[in-house]
Parts: sequence; structure tokens; C-alpha cells
Amino acid sequence: MNSSNNSDCPPGVRELEVNRYKNGSLHTSRDFLAQEIPIALVFNGISHAVMMATPLDLEDFALGFGLTEGLLSSPSELYGIEQRAVEQGIEIHLEVSSACEWRLKERRRTLAGRTGCGLCGTDSLSQVRQKLSPLRAANVDLAAIMKAQRDLHNWQPLQQLTGATHAAAWVNGQGEILRAREDVGRHNAMDKLIGDLLRNKVNPESGFFYITSRASFEMVQKSIVFGCSVLAAISAPTAFAVELAHAHNLALAGYVRGEGLVSYTFKERFL
Repeated sequence: MNSSNNSDCPPGVRELEVNRYKNGSLHTSRDFLAQEIPIALVFNGISHAVMMATPLDLEDFALGFGLTEGLLSSPSELYGIEQRAVEQGIEIHLEVSSACEWRLKERRRTLAGRTGCGLCGTDSLSQVRQKLSPLRAANVDLAAIMKAQRDLHNWQPLQQLTGATHAAAWVNGQGEILRAREDVGRHNAMDKLIGDLLRNKVNPESGFFYITSRASFEMVQKSIVFGCSVLAAISAPTAFAVELAHAHNLALAGYVRGEGLVSYTFKERFL
């Protein structure tokens, strides 16, 4: 198989020559693949994480990741971002406040001597679940969720071309998608969207999230950190996600498909 950096490809996409088998015959054609490269996040010169991500909207990603991982307490603690292309991928250098640097060093200190961890920068059960306040309750029109589900395809150019990316969308009360981000990773798409919303000072109570993935614990926690009290997903949630949503007053819906959904918490808030 031969790959190509065809200039006609949109950013984040790689063209590839493939062999297709169909109805007993073989033929060669071109295909489009979503890019997935190592992205290193470096805070004040301290390397914190390397994520596999689609190399688009990386400044949004860095801001969203920093906030939802509890490293940044607010966007004001991020002073600047610089992207550096390196041989192995991309480094995102963040200039952050001394308070953010202290949080990062404290987290790294707890990792000293460990051989590995399951969650980025986390080695103990107490660090998995952040200490968060319950959200202020908000209702959502079922028709708005269904409209977002029907329209999101138009906001997924990478998915239409490659079939390999997730999307996270910000939707208003009328079901209109106002912003969306794509990535090969569902968490990355959510962080990119949250970073974009933070940069544009979007009120977290002015809409809801719709995602093209399962509603895992991390996706629910990211919604709560941002301050959004409604999350709708195309697939099912996990039991831990439902527990977290209920504890923090987040209305959680899954299996949003066609004209139906399943309410997992606060059914009275889906009108």
C-alpha cells in the first residue's frame, strides 16, 4: 500500500492506495484515512502527557484538556500556547500560572516510582473522580436533541471522508448545532470542543452536548467540569457514568437514534 500527502486532502486526512475485494473481484482504488499522531502536552517545560490525536484544533485541545483534567482552574491560568513540530509528532507547549504548575508537580510527585497508570497522569483511585459541585438543573426539548442528531452529519467532514472520527457538538435549545469538533478519539473531540467554547466565552448553561460515542465516565466528568448539565450520546453510558451524572445533577441520555432515546438520569428534564 502506498500513502500520499496529496495537497488536495483536507487537513487531518491522508490519502492511501488500497486493494478492494468485492463480489469475488479485486481492484485498486484510493482511500482516505484520518491522521492519528502523538501530541505531547508540555506545561511550563514539564511534559505531562502524550495523546494520540488528529492534528487539528490543537490549541483548543490543549485548553480543554488542561481544564477537564483539573490542571487549569480557569482559562485565565493559560498565558500562551506554542506548537512545535518534531520528528515523532507535535509538541504543544503551554505557558501556565504557577498554581497550575504546582498542581502538575504534585500530580507527578505522586507518580514517582510507579510503573504505569490507566488514566493520564493518575495513579490512585482518589485521583480518578474529581471533586465537583452539582450542576444547576436545566431542561431540554426532546425535539432539539433529535434535530441535533439528524444534523450532526453536516458538521463531520472528516467522518464523511474517512469513517474513522468521533464528533462532539454544542447545541442550543432549539436543536441548532453552533459548534463542533472531530477527532479519532472521543475524549479528544470533547476537549477540543470545550476549549473552543472556553475561548469564545460560551455560557455553559446556554446549550447541551451531543456526542457520537458512548457516554463514558470521562465524557460525563468533562461535561460537569465545563458546567453543562445535559449530555446526549448516540450510544449507551457506562454504569459509572450514570452514577456520576446522578450525583452531580447532569441529565444523561443515550441511544439517541432516529426519533428515540433512553433517559438514564432525571427523566423529567427531557421534555
